[in-house]
Amino acid sequence: MGFREKTMGLKKKVGILYQPKIAAAKDLAQKLAKVVGDLGAAVWICSAWEEDRAREQASETELVICLGGDGTVLRAARVVSPLSIPILGVNLGRLGFMTELRPEDALSRVPAFIKGDGFVEERTMLQAELVSADLSPFHALNDVVVGRGARCRLIRVKATVDGEILTTYKCDGLILATATGSTSYSLAAGGPILHPSAREILLKSIAAHLCLGTALVLSSEVTVELEVRTTHQATLSVDGQVEVPLKDGAVVRVRRSPYVTRLMRAQTSVQFYETLMSKLEKRE
Repeated sequence: MGFREKTMGLKKKVGILYQPKIAAAKDLAQKLAKVVGDLGAAVWICSAWEEDRAREQASETELVICLGGDGTVLRAARVVSPLSIPILGVNLGRLGFMTELRPEDALSRVPAFIKGDGFVEERTMLQAELVSADLSPFHALNDVVVGRGARCRLIRVKATVDGEILTTYKCDGLILATATGSTSYSLAAGGPILHPSAREILLKSIAAHLCLGTALVLSSEVTVELEVRTTHQATLSVDGQVEVPLKDGAVVRVRRSPYVTRLMRAQTSVQFYETLMSKLEKRE
């Protein structure tokens, strides 16, 4: 993981995904589309919430510009990561851990990326499968969570790592997070922060009751199985955006995804710790 080669050459097809609940995002999308078109590239625009429609247009796209916050980047990652399309994030949200540009700079700075400037930073993703269910695997940039449903009652989750039983958690839920997700829900639950280039997987319980509450840092090569024991409905959540109901006995299998999220950067020397502290101070 980390930075790959410098991108080269004019982009021939560019997509723009915007957060539909931010009025400024749709307005900026139209302005950027004209800038991109004037450079000779084909361009398409789509709401980030219309993932199926975006996938239909993504073929042969060489760059996706993402207008919104980190949540919009998560949606974009599900669309473009299987196609290895880089994402250039413009922050119109609150934090913007993953975005590269400020909205006031986008119109002036995007042309350089279209012309081939910039570097690609790769981020590890997770793959989650609901065992014995006829569903395609899910892919997450931040985290996979197995948690209680609407009822405020704990669930029991038997965690197995590479076939070895770890423990049975009694908790509100379990988070499996990437390094990217270590600054999200896992952090809110008291987990550690990993550098974005790390490939390890975090395992963190939520409101553990008389059981292991300490976060574990697992190898990037492990397979984790989570078996749910509950008298009420539980939930599988992928990046906090895709939710699947779970019944008693459901097993969720999680491992590192074969896909990575590719983020466009202006330079290779990202000041992660400085950025981290500035973002955390904004949250207070």
